[in-house]
Amino acid sequence: QAQLVESGGGSVQAGGSLRLSCTGSGRAFSNYARGWFRQAPGKEREFVAATNWVGQSTEYLDSVKGRFTISIDNAKNTAYLQMNNLQPDDTAIYYCAAGYGRTPKASHDYYYWGPGTQVTVSS
Repeated sequence: QAQLVESGGGSVQAGGSLRLSCTGSGRAFSNYARGWFRQAPGKEREFVAATNWVGQSTEYLDSVKGRFTISIDNAKNTAYLQMNNLQPDDTAIYYCAAGYGRTPKASHDYYYWGPGTQVTVSS
């Protein structure tokens, strides 16, 4: 059974950094675009970042540009989200996903989802 699992979440103070990992199992995800989404309490899930299957094209939510970096290592079947200068507004459950397309931003373009990992940023 193909699945994705996130890791690397936690609690940090504002200005800190975290690196999230999204490891696939059950199949190779090397032909899929990879994305990260997040959902804060009381808010809808929102797109954060995406990259195409070779990691050459990327897209970001405006508020994370310059602070977050998405990358992939297909040899490890893993995608990453490096998050620097974290702010309290970044507090959310972060989900990774795999889907088709160049750098899809819509949830419905993704077919596989991880269960999520909590990121909490305190001021």
